[in-house]
Amino acid sequence: MENNDFKIDPWSSTNILEEDYLRLIKEFGIEKITDITLERFKKHKFIRRKVIFGHRDLNLIYKAIESKKPWAVMSGIKPSGPFHLGTLTTALEIVEFQKLGAKAYYCIADIESWEDNGISYEEAENTAVDNLADILALGLNPENAYIWRQSKEPIVKDVCFKVSRLVTQNTLNAIYGEKTFGLYLAALIQCGDITLPQILDGPQPVVVPVGIDQDPHMRLTRDLTRRYYKRSEEDNDINKTDFFLPGATYHKLLAGLDGSEKMSKRNPNSYFTFNEPIESIAKKVKSSFTGGRKNKKEQQELGGEPQKCMIYKILMYHFEDDDKKLAEEFKQCIKGELLCGEHKRECVEKVISFIKEHRIKKEKQIDKAREILKVD
Repeated sequence: MENNDFKIDPWSSTNILEEDYLRLIKEFGIEKITDITLERFKKHKFIRRKVIFGHRDLNLIYKAIESKKPWAVMSGIKPSGPFHLGTLTTALEIVEFQKLGAKAYYCIADIESWEDNGISYEEAENTAVDNLADILALGLNPENAYIWRQSKEPIVKDVCFKVSRLVTQNTLNAIYGEKTFGLYLAALIQCGDITLPQILDGPQPVVVPVGIDQDPHMRLTRDLTRRYYKRSEEDNDINKTDFFLPGATYHKLLAGLDGSEKMSKRNPNSYFTFNEPIESIAKKVKSSFTGGRKNKKEQQELGGEPQKCMIYKILMYHFEDDDKKLAEEFKQCIKGELLCGEHKRECVEKVISFIKEHRIKKEKQIDKAREILKVD
């Protein structure tokens, strides 16, 4: 079915269906995750579980690992609110790549937060500390990381001015549509964020874990890197001194817990934040949309539809470490042997256990986060 309402927009993407992912792979030249890629990166949970469905230039990351050359993972967060399931996905991808050998570069996108959400730099400070403490608690090693606020990092602003001479209004309109000029500037600042690892530490392959809605930023940055920093897209020699085109991994976006098209602040039942009361989180998970049938008899006769089930999806993304158990539950659901009630109860226990343990770890990282961001 053609999705006529679909649009890809870093600030307001909507209604991304399964066929949209296939369309975007073809339309924008994204590489599929092949069996070879799965074998090479089987230690990365999101690649192994096919949450990541496409990439750009992961082969360069593999070459760097094999030849023991430096490489980097770069991403960040917009400090507009507490951690939630969407930000958790990107954060864990960064941690997974760091464990594979990358130096991590983590951006606090407070300029974008101002332009998109009207949150001043001062207002964003405490949220930034809270967000950084979250990813530190998830396992980001600050000793092998560079962490910055856009508003305080002169390099990213400098890149914005340097590359802007290559950008026209028509280019920005073609990539982003008609936006306020502040958002265009924020996009150019992100070009600085993405190229910063190579500016600071020399040419090296860089992977940027993002949702597919952020691909416009990747396409713009790759184009400007090619034109400003003089590296051909076909040039995969990791010994060259010109900048590499930044690579990316693309993960599928989680729909709303309640079955809505996406998680949205306008719909509080579609998601939960890490700072919510435990009772609220438990209630939302218990109320999640499932792939179950109308009743127990029909479930046992026809089987469930785990591919539609938000309980199965959040377990697969975040709250179940055992691949074999996930695969077994998928089979049991299809056969009608696993009922939604018991699956929900198990999921609630895992989610609440994770949140409680995470809060203990996070509390120990608050002072470190303040120190890194130089916030009193």
